[in-house]
Amino acid sequence: MAISKDLLDILACPKCKGDIHLNPDGDGLVCEACRLMYPIKDDIPVMLIDEALSL
Repeated sequence: MAISKDLLDILACPKCKGDIHLNPDGDGLVCEACRLMYPIKDDIPVMLIDEALSL
């Protein structure tokens, strides 16, 4: 099950409150401003700054 477009429209980066988008592999949400990727585990985005991966 993929992340719905409606959910992507309301989610924001928890660090800078900027826009995020789904990465090409579909396994994370990317904030270009912070250069962070928030992983998606079991179809649930993990929107914790401590769990984010640096790009």
